Amino acid sequence: MTVLAAARPAVSQTQPPATTTPQPLAGRGGGRGQGGFGQQPMRITKDQLKGALVLLGLDFQEAEVDMMLPSVNRALGNYEALRKVDIPYDTEPSFAFHPGLPDRKPIKGPQRFSTTIPTVAALKVPANLEDVAYWPITKLALLLRSRSVSSMDLTRMYIARMKKYSPKLLCLITLTEDLALEQAAKADQEIKAGKYRGPLHGIPFGVKDLFDTKGILTTWGAEPYMKRVPEYDATCVERLRNSGAVLMAKLSMGALAQGDLWFQGRTKSPWTWNAEKSDYDGGSSGSSAGSASATSAGLVGFALGTETLGSIVSPSGVCGTAGLRPTYGRISRHGAMALSWTMDKIGPICRGVEDLAIVLNAIYGPDGHDRTVGADPFHFEPRKPLSGMKVGVYQKGFDATQGGRGNPQAAEERKKVYAQALADLKKAGVNMTPVDYDEGFTGMRFLLEAEGAAAFDDITRDGQVRTLKGQAANDWPNSFRSSRIIPAVEYIRAQRARTLLVEKFEKFMADWDAIVIPPGAFLTTTNLTGNPEVVCKCGFVKAQNGNDQPLTIGFLGRIYDEGSPLRVALAYEQATEWHTKHPTNLGV
Repeated sequence: MTVLAAARPAVSQTQPPATTTPQPLAGRGGGRGQGGFGQQPMRITKDQLKGALVLLGLDFQEAEVDMMLPSVNRALGNYEALRKVDIPYDTEPSFAFHPGLPDRKPIKGPQRFSTTIPTVAALKVPANLEDVAYWPITKLALLLRSRSVSSMDLTRMYIARMKKYSPKLLCLITLTEDLALEQAAKADQEIKAGKYRGPLHGIPFGVKDLFDTKGILTTWGAEPYMKRVPEYDATCVERLRNSGAVLMAKLSMGALAQGDLWFQGRTKSPWTWNAEKSDYDGGSSGSSAGSASATSAGLVGFALGTETLGSIVSPSGVCGTAGLRPTYGRISRHGAMALSWTMDKIGPICRGVEDLAIVLNAIYGPDGHDRTVGADPFHFEPRKPLSGMKVGVYQKGFDATQGGRGNPQAAEERKKVYAQALADLKKAGVNMTPVDYDEGFTGMRFLLEAEGAAAFDDITRDGQVRTLKGQAANDWPNSFRSSRIIPAVEYIRAQRARTLLVEKFEKFMADWDAIVIPPGAFLTTTNLTGNPEVVCKCGFVKAQNGNDQPLTIGFLGRIYDEGSPLRVALAYEQATEWHTKHPTNLGV
C-alpha cells in the first residue's frame, strides 16, 4: 500500500503494531475556553501546589508548575459554585452515562427509513469527472448504481485531488491508496453482478485518524502515537466496509482531539486561500479538522468525525459542511480513541443533509462491544409532511449573534444572514415558535478535562505529552496536569448535577420535534445531555481577507430522534442553494 502523509516523507502502512503505546477510545470541541472557570484571585501559592503534587506522587517541571498555578486557582471558584447547587440526596451520578430520563420510552420499530434517491434514473456524466467532486452522496450513488461511473474511476479522481490539495490544507495523515483501489474494484464487480449494497456502495470516504484501521497507521494526530498500528477495525469502519464504501484516507485531527493543530501543523479551511501569501489564512477548527476540510474541498465523498464538545459542529461551521452530532450512545465507539467516556460521540460530515442520514443509517446500533449504545431504531422520512411537526426557534440566540473572532463588525452582517435563513425556513413550510431556555449552572465542563486526563494519564506522567505541538495554557498537556488536582468528590458531585441537567433539558425538549439555533447555542448543555444536533450551511459573510466565510445554522433534536432535526434541516436545504456553493480557489 502507498502512503501520503501531508507534507512529510512517505511511511509504510504496515508497520508492526506498537507495543508500548497506551490504548485509551473520540472528539473534543474546537473552542479553547477555560472549562467554565472564571477569573479568581490567586489563593493557592506555588509552594502549596508543589506540596500537593508531592502528596500525589507527581513530578512536573518548574515551568509546568508555573503554568498550572492559574488554572488551579481558577478551578476553586468553579468548585465553590458547584457546592452551592441544590442536589437532592437521591440524585445518582452519571458514571455509566445514559441520555434521557429513566422512564424514557424507546422509539418504536420497525425502522422507517427512506431516501429521495430515484429508484430508476441516471445522471449525465460531466466530460470532466472532477466536476462531480462536490456532489453529495445522493447524486454520486445514482452514478454508481446506474454504472454511469465506476467506483474505480471515482476513487482515482478523489485520490488525485487528495494528492494535489492536501499538502497545503494539511487535512491528510495517511492515504490508503492500495486498499481503496482494491475495495473500489470489488464494489464495481458487485454492482455489475447486481449485488448492490445501498447508497454508500462504491463511494470513497475518509475517517478522522482516531478510528482504528487494521494494519494502517492510526495516530490520533499526536506525536506519542505517530507509529501506532491497530490490529482490528473500529466498528464504524467495519460497518462502512460492509456497506460497500471505499476507505481512502485517514484524515487529520487536532492532537488527541483538541482543535486543529496536529503533529504536522494546523489543518486549514479551504475557504481561506490567500493568493498573496500563496497559502491559507485560517484553520479549519476541530477537532474533526481533516474530516471537515477534506469534505468541504471535495477530496472525499464523505467523512466520519467525532464530538465531545463541538468537534463536529464547529469545523462544519468554519468549513461550510453539513454535520451531524448524533445522540450519545447512538453509535458504537469500539475502536475509537476515548477522550471522555461519558461525552464522546461519533457522527458524519458530508456535503448534504440527506447524506448525513444515509451514513448514520449505515453505522448506528449495538455491536456487542460498547455498552452505552441503545437499540432504538433510526427513523428518517425525507418526505414526511412538515405541517405536523412542532419546531421551536431560539430567537434570543439569533438576536444576540456576535461578529466572530477578529471581526466584531460582522455582527450585523451575520444577523442578516440568519434572518434570511429563518425567513427561508418559513417559506419552506416550517412553522416555528420562539422558545427560551435558561441554562443555569453549566460549570461541569471539567468532567471532560478529568476524563481526558485519566485517558492520557500514562503519557502525562512519563512526559510524552510534552512532545505535542500545542503547549499553551489551554492545550491538553497543561489541562491534563491541572486536572490531576480535581477532587474526586467534586467530580462525582458534578456528575450528579449533570443528572439534574439531563432531567431539566429533557423536560424542555419534550414539547418539540426540533429547535432551530445559531452556532454554539447550548453547546455545553447538549454535549452533557447527549442530545443530537444537525448543522448545515445557511449563507456567507466576508472575512477580513475578502473571502467568503460560510455560516451554518443548527437544528437540535430529542434523545434518539435524529430524524426530526434532519427532516427540518433537509426542508431548509431543499428551499435554498447554499449547499451547492463550494470553495472556488484551492490554491493549486
